[in-house]
Amino acid sequence: MPETPIFQERTKLSYTILKKLPPIDDIIREFPLSDAARERALHDRREVKNILNGEDDRLLLIVGPCSAWPQEAVFEYAEKLAALNKKVSGRLKLVMRCYIQKPRTTKGWTGPVNQPDPCAPADIEAGIRYARGMMVRVIEEGLPIADEALFTHNARGFIELLSWVAIGARSAEDQEHRIFASALDCAVGMKNPTHGNIGIGINGIVAAQNPHVAVFEGHEVKTDGNPYAHLVLRGGNGLPNYSVEHIEEVLRGMEKSKINNPAVVIDVSHDNCLVDGKKDTSRQPDIAGEILDSLQGREDLRAIVKGFMIESFLKRGSQKVDERKPEAIDRGGLSITDPCLGWEETEDLLLSLAKRV
Repeated sequence: MPETPIFQERTKLSYTILKKLPPIDDIIREFPLSDAARERALHDRREVKNILNGEDDRLLLIVGPCSAWPQEAVFEYAEKLAALNKKVSGRLKLVMRCYIQKPRTTKGWTGPVNQPDPCAPADIEAGIRYARGMMVRVIEEGLPIADEALFTHNARGFIELLSWVAIGARSAEDQEHRIFASALDCAVGMKNPTHGNIGIGINGIVAAQNPHVAVFEGHEVKTDGNPYAHLVLRGGNGLPNYSVEHIEEVLRGMEKSKINNPAVVIDVSHDNCLVDGKKDTSRQPDIAGEILDSLQGREDLRAIVKGFMIESFLKRGSQKVDERKPEAIDRGGLSITDPCLGWEETEDLLLSLAKRV
């Protein structure tokens, strides 16, 4: 009879050990980043920070699939985005969404890092390899990448690859995620919560920009605080929050809270693109244009609006996954989570934004 781990016996936690995971260092060695790509990733981190602090006047675009699955479609998308980046990099800073973790209000697929095949049982070891290998390949393609920090306990192996990190709407009120953000060395976008309260979103930035004492990997540590934590407006409670009035509220709140490097990225998807209670992802280009139009003559507001987040993949829309019919899944770049813009719409939007900056 197997011996009961002391930790489980003493704490009376209710779980079953499925298998021991390999050391993350082994997987990092299995999927290494070249020296050139590592230097480029560090450079990308600095450029994103410079946009947020005002030294770089380009527009920051966090753009890509709602969820990075399947790999083949992600790689095709990355190739297209890297080619487009050569045309717009003087005016836009493109960071590709490479989201391997998916939050859920109740239950559902939590992303390829846990379940690389959504029609098969969860397999975290395979998921870590899937995610690390995919991220490294996209960076080697020449693109900086972004992810949402959902599972803070397994950050190592991924976090060093990222040029921008999101703390999602369901996590931004959680103190563990705020402390995690305060320890990161890259820019962190803190979303306003799902109910849309901007003040709570700013509270998250205050927490992330300040140091905290916490436990990391068995050590008592003091985080440095992250001066590049900023707000992501994503709407809430079925209503948008990207109007001039909302951005004025953000500016007042940031001034009152003495936020370092006051900055906002506007998510033109999620509740910001709802029509009659349903997400209409095709509105993302119109919303981005509407926001830029509304900020003309408002240099005080334009100074803090640093860019946009856009959900985009090879094909427009989304699909439902039926685990009983894996053969029916479109694996050619059609989202299995939130709907996305198609590639042609994405290309037109990015070229249009580049002309306007």
